[in-house]
Amino acid sequence: MTKQELFSNIQRKKSFLCVGLDTDISKIPEHLFDATEDPVFEFNKAIVDATADLCVAYKPNLAFYESLGWEGWDVLDRTVSYIRERYPDQFIIADAKRGDIGNTSAMYARTFFGNMDFDAITVAPYMGEDSVTPFFGYEGKWVILLALTSNRGAFDFQFVKDAGTEEYLFEKVLKTSQSWGDENNMMYVVGATKAGMLSDIRRIVPGHFLLVPGVGAQGGSLQEVAKYGLNSSCGLLVNSSRQIIYASAEKDFAGQARSEAEKVQREMEELLRNAELLTTPKTPNP
Repeated sequence: MTKQELFSNIQRKKSFLCVGLDTDISKIPEHLFDATEDPVFEFNKAIVDATADLCVAYKPNLAFYESLGWEGWDVLDRTVSYIRERYPDQFIIADAKRGDIGNTSAMYARTFFGNMDFDAITVAPYMGEDSVTPFFGYEGKWVILLALTSNRGAFDFQFVKDAGTEEYLFEKVLKTSQSWGDENNMMYVVGATKAGMLSDIRRIVPGHFLLVPGVGAQGGSLQEVAKYGLNSSCGLLVNSSRQIIYASAEKDFAGQARSEAEKVQREMEELLRNAELLTTPKTPNP
């Protein structure tokens, strides 16, 4: 998917929502275990079917699937295939946070881009350029580098200053990586709980898309993220996981997930409209 195609989807759906498929088998509604032998996949399908017209991206967090062994990998693969077949306009992100020496990264890239047909993968940049370069070898695919994360431990290393330049480590990542890719194949992870830093980040990477986790259950503010992070092509994919997919543990879980996604989408539409990034009439309230 190209940058323009992604922006066109955002304009058409009036949304820059990414739904995180962090499917924890211990939190799936109990009735799914009685109704099917494949509760994780059925849960994912129901969430996707309920939210696909309200979001532009899905982001499975691989840890939740790897924890289930080979069956989890099978569910992940079928989930991606289901989205690809039913909702081909969706941008699908492997939240894998990979990053290793070059030949190992090449195998990771083959796994997620060659075999599983993800659009993008999150990558840890701290082993340097040769650990990231293999992911750029697939036409139309995206690398999403960890820059400034939403967790408390981000302050342990990401805010360490270079004695010579006075740059934070995350700023050095942003600047150095500009020679690895460009705004047509590289994004950055910036946590919503660090929204105040977005204006500084935008000075370094004004045209890139940012994947922003941390809105919702983690306490990040969508209004703050939009205020400092929007650019002329939106430039934001804001992820919400728990707030949407675990809105209910009852039989109406998919409907409740849709209701939560609708709330976020309506707020995003207003933000896009205020930024003059939409040309279509306002969506009427239900």
